[in-house]
Amino acid sequence: MPELPEVETVRRGLEKELVNRKIVDVLIYYPNIIAKPTVEEFRKQIKNQTIHKMSRYGKWLIFELDHDVLLSHLRMEGKYFFRSEKDPVQKHEHVIFCLDDERQLRYHDTRKFGRMYLLPKDTVYQVPPLSNLGLEPWDELLTVSYLKEKWRHKKIPIKTSLLDQSVIVGIGNIYANEILFLSHVSPLRASNRVTKKELECLIENTRKVLKEAILLGGSTIRSYHPSEGVDGMFQQKLYVHGKERQPCPVCGKAIKKRFINGRSSYYCTNCQK
Repeated sequence: MPELPEVETVRRGLEKELVNRKIVDVLIYYPNIIAKPTVEEFRKQIKNQTIHKMSRYGKWLIFELDHDVLLSHLRMEGKYFFRSEKDPVQKHEHVIFCLDDERQLRYHDTRKFGRMYLLPKDTVYQVPPLSNLGLEPWDELLTVSYLKEKWRHKKIPIKTSLLDQSVIVGIGNIYANEILFLSHVSPLRASNRVTKKELECLIENTRKVLKEAILLGGSTIRSYHPSEGVDGMFQQKLYVHGKERQPCPVCGKAIKKRFINGRSSYYCTNCQK
């Protein structure tokens, strides 16, 4: 699944091509991608609106239009491609935005899990899905006190809490494994048993890991590429994710893999307590 660095890479690529482009029409081949409003209202409202800015919140892409905001979540394998209007529609191209320069922005999703919302500009952050989200990693409100309050009654593993988008947005499985390794915290530790010093490390390493991943274009893992024509390079920097039975880069002990609440966790039992 694309995480914050991959979505930011996509945002930057789209921004270069889409700012000041008008959407003259939209073709929808798989209606379930459109979460809100209805497909008919979506098509009617978005037509002839200009894209003024591309932004992001957590894992959500935000297309800022004249009157509305288009929210797009890529979920597992969603991607955007630019094509000529003369190019035949390919399998898994489910939503096509026709632009005023005779190009098309095509949403491609083999799993069909992605979702789009078209919401009024003035309320987009006051209603779901964005109203349900927590803080961006670089928000100054992300402090030790904030995390202690959120997790003080949480006995679930800290790995699970790091993935909770209602607390911190944008962290997915890959980066959670790396953040915990750098912070010397076991993914199995109860969230309310993480110390103040360790919370400071978690915040610092969250920002450090995500910043470096963005600079390297995210991670290309298995079938996911962050953007068309772009291969993320951060997977070459991974310490533990995907490295089961390989030696820990710090102590040499074999990296262990374990499923925690259905998510694969990679960690060093010696370095992470």
